Amino acid sequence: MPKLFSSRNRAPHLGPYPLERLPRSNSAPSTEGLAETPPLRLPAPENPYSIANSFARFFELYRRLRNGEVRAQAASIPSDPEERLRHLKSLSYFLDASQVGACLIPGDARLGRTVGIDFDVGPDSAYGDQQYMYSPSKNGSAEEDSATDCSHHDYALAILVEYTRDPSLQDPLAEEMHASQAARAAARAAEVAVVIAMYLRRLGWPACAHMANAGDLDTRSILLNAGLAEIKTIGGSRRIANPFLGERFGAALVSTSLEMGVDRPLAVRGLLSELLARPARWLGVGGARPGWGRLNGAHRGLAEGIYPMERIKRVDAPTTRINAGDIQRQPKRAEFFTRAAFGDIGSGAEREMHHGRFSEKEPIGATMSAVAAEMIPLQYGEPAEGHASGSDDPWANAARIRALSHFLGADIVGITPAYEHTWYSHHMDGKPIEPYHKNAIVLVLDQSQETMSGSSGDDWISNSQSFRAYMRGAFLASVIAEHIRGLGWSARSHTVWEEDVLHIPLCIHSGIGELSRIGETVLNPFLGPRFKDSIVTTDMPLAADKYVDFGLQDFCNQCNKCARECPCDAIPYGDKILFNGYEIWKPDVQRCANYRITNPAGAVCGRCMATCPFQAENTLFNRALLWAGIHLPFARTSLAKFDDWRGNGEMNPVKKWWWDLEEVDGKLAPAKKVNARPLFFKPGAARKKEHKVAVFPPHLSPPADCNEAFPVDRKAGLAAQQQCAAALQQMEKEQ
Repeated sequence: MPKLFSSRNRAPHLGPYPLERLPRSNSAPSTEGLAETPPLRLPAPENPYSIANSFARFFELYRRLRNGEVRAQAASIPSDPEERLRHLKSLSYFLDASQVGACLIPGDARLGRTVGIDFDVGPDSAYGDQQYMYSPSKNGSAEEDSATDCSHHDYALAILVEYTRDPSLQDPLAEEMHASQAARAAARAAEVAVVIAMYLRRLGWPACAHMANAGDLDTRSILLNAGLAEIKTIGGSRRIANPFLGERFGAALVSTSLEMGVDRPLAVRGLLSELLARPARWLGVGGARPGWGRLNGAHRGLAEGIYPMERIKRVDAPTTRINAGDIQRQPKRAEFFTRAAFGDIGSGAEREMHHGRFSEKEPIGATMSAVAAEMIPLQYGEPAEGHASGSDDPWANAARIRALSHFLGADIVGITPAYEHTWYSHHMDGKPIEPYHKNAIVLVLDQSQETMSGSSGDDWISNSQSFRAYMRGAFLASVIAEHIRGLGWSARSHTVWEEDVLHIPLCIHSGIGELSRIGETVLNPFLGPRFKDSIVTTDMPLAADKYVDFGLQDFCNQCNKCARECPCDAIPYGDKILFNGYEIWKPDVQRCANYRITNPAGAVCGRCMATCPFQAENTLFNRALLWAGIHLPFARTSLAKFDDWRGNGEMNPVKKWWWDLEEVDGKLAPAKKVNARPLFFKPGAARKKEHKVAVFPPHLSPPADCNEAFPVDRKAGLAAQQQCAAALQQMEKEQ
C-alpha cells in the first residue's frame, strides 16, 4: 500500500523514523550490568537451505575493508560540524540505514583490542577463466585487525539496520529467514559502515568500521550515547533497545577523527507523551515511515514483495517484438563504454576511461565502486555435491528465490529462461562465450527516489545513485548464487563489473517491465526507469514469469519528455525501429556514452530517469495517477502534460544533501561546474522534425578480438537508422 503522507519536505538527514521528536538527555546511562548481545551463528552447514551460510564470505570481506589507507591531502569540505553530521547521516540513509546517530567516544567504550566472531568461509573458488574490467581499489586494503589503532578517533557514527518484516508460516524458507534476521541486518549494517569509513578516508580523514566480526568499541555504549538506544528490562535482564525497533536491528559503527556534530542521549519518556505521539508515528505524519505495518507492505508475503506486480496484466509475448532468430549476439568489445576506452568515440572519452575519472571523479560513487569491485571473486563458486532434497521443483524453487530475494532487500524479482540471445558472444580477449546456464533471476534495486528528486539527473550524485544500486545488487546476487550453490546447483552472479549476460532482454523476458522510449531502458510500472538490476544465472529448475503489459508503448508514443529533457539529444522523438531483431526506440548510444563519460558539470547522467512521469514517490496520490495511466488510455496524453504542470522532474532543494566534489589531479575540491537544470518544457516542432540519431548495428561494431581503436562511423550510423526504420515498416506491412 502506498504512503499516506509525502516525504517531499522531510530533510534527508532526519531519516525514515521520527527520532527528532524524541526527548533528549544530557547524559547516557551506564552500561554496567547490561546483558551482552547474543553472538551471531554462522554458518550452519548442517542445513543446506540456511541463508546464513551465504553471508560468511561477505563478513570476511568487510573485515578486510574496515580500515585502510588515508588520502594524504584532505578534501575541501564544509567546516561546520553540524553540516558534516547532516551530510554523513544523509549518506547513511541513502545507503539504506534505518537509523543513524553520532557521539563523542566515551572512555568506557574503548575496548583496547579488536573483538568479533570468526567465520569459517573456506577457500575461495573461481568459475572459469575471468577477465576483469575493473580492479579492486587499493583504498580498501586493510592491516590485520590486531594492528588496528583507533585510539586517536574522537567521534563515532552509529548505524542501525532493522530486521525485515517477519515471514509468515506460509512463506517459503520461513524458518530459515527467521533464523537469519540478525545475520542479514548485521551484514547490511557492516556494508554501510565500511562504505562510510572508506569515504571518510578518501576525503582525507582516518576512519574505521566496527562490526559484528571485528570491532574495537563497545557498541552498547555508543548506541546509548548517540541517542539510538535506551535501557529496558527484557526477559528479566537489562538490555539495550531502540524506541522504534526494539531489539530487532543489526548495528555497526564508524570511528573517525573528523570533527562533526553529535546527538544527545535519549531521555525517559512519560506515558502520556508516548501515547500522544503514537497516532502520528502510526500514520507516518510528516513523511516519516508509518508505524502501521500495512502501509509498509507487512501484510504481503515475502514471496510477493512490497510492490503488487501480480496486479499488472501478464501476457504471453513481449509488447515490443523480439525476433530471436534475427538477433546477432554481440561481443563485450562492442559495448560502448568499452569502445570509449579503446578510443572508438574520441580522445576525450578515452582519456576519462583510461585514467578512471569516468567513475572515480566523484568520491561517493568511487567509494562504492571500490567496495563492489572487491566483491568480484564472490560472484563465483563451486556447487555442493548432490542436489538438496526438494530442490528439483521449479515452482517451489521460484517461490523460495522470490522470498529470499525480497528478504535480502530486492525490490522486485523476475525469472526467465536464459535464452541464447541474452548472452554476450565473446569475452574481451575474443574467446567465445557458450551459454552455460538454463535460467536467469533478475533482481531489481531502486536507485532512491528521494535523492533523485533533489537532483537534475546529470549532476554530481548521478554516478553515486548507479553505484549504490550496483553495489547492493552485487551483494544480493552473490548471496543468492551462493545459496543456490549450497543446494548443489551451479550458479553465478552477473554484475556491472563482471558479466556474461545482457540485462535489458532479461528484464523484458522476466516480466520486470516494458521497453521504453528511453530505448535501452526497461521501465517498471512502480519504479519507472529508476532502478538497476543484477542477474543470477543457474541450472536450478525455476518456473518462469510471463511478460507484462501496462500500456507503456502507447504512453511513450504520446510522451516525449525523456527525449525533450535529454541533455545530449540522444533519445529519439520518432517511431521505433527494428534493430538487430529488436523493436526499439533506439537511442544514439555514441552521444549518450560520450556525454555520460565526459560530463563536465556532473558525474555520468540519469536525467531521463529523473524526469520520467513514472519516476514518482510512492504516495496514494501518485499510485492513483499510475492506475489511470495503465487503465485509462484516453487519459495518457493529459497525464503526461499534468506531469509537467506539477513539476515532476524539477529539483527539490530540500533533498539536496551531497557535496559537489570533483577529483582533479589527485585532489578533491568543490566542483567548478554543477548541472542544475529546470525542465525544458518546449522543444519546438522544428527540433522534433530535424532531430536525427545514429545507430550502430552489428556490422558497424568492432570484431570480438579487436584490441585497437575502431572509430565509430557516424555517417554510416545515420544511414543505418533509416534502414532499420524501413525494415520495421516493411515487417508491419507484411504482417
